[in-house]
Amino acid sequence: MPETAFPADSWEYSPYIPADPRAVTVSRHTLRTVLTVHGLVPLADTAELLASELVSNAVLHTKGPACLRLRYRDAVLQIGAWDADPEPPEPPHRLEEFGDAESGRGMALVRACSDVWHWQPLSRMGRRGKLVWCELKAG
Repeated sequence: MPETAFPADSWEYSPYIPADPRAVTVSRHTLRTVLTVHGLVPLADTAELLASELVSNAVLHTKGPACLRLRYRDAVLQIGAWDADPEPPEPPHRLEEFGDAESGRGMALVRACSDVWHWQPLSRMGRRGKLVWCELKAG
C-alpha cells in the first residue's frame, strides 16, 4: 500500500468546480458525502452552510474556475473555497447589523458559525487567487 502524506485520521479533498451557480449544490452534496464516509455527520449541517457561503462567493463574485477544499486534521475540519480573484474578501460585519436584509450576509454567517475564518493569497492552476477558509472543531 502506498504511503500517504497524512496520518490515517487526516485527509484532504480539493474538487475543482466550474463558474456555475449549480456548483454550490454540487459542493454541498460532495461535502456531505465526504463527512458521512469519514464519520463526521454531526458537522454536516453547519459545514454545508459554511461551504455554501464560501463557494457562492467564489462562483458568483469572481470570474474563472474555483475549488472547494475540505481538510481534516487534529479533529478540526477546514472548509475553504479558492477562486481566481486575488483581492481579499470584504471583512464580515456582525449578523445583527443586517436586520432584514436579504443578501450580503454570507461572510457574516461564516464568521458567526465557524470557530475561526481567514483568507490567504494562493495560486492554483497557474492562476493567482485566494483561499477563503473557516474551521469547525469536531466533538
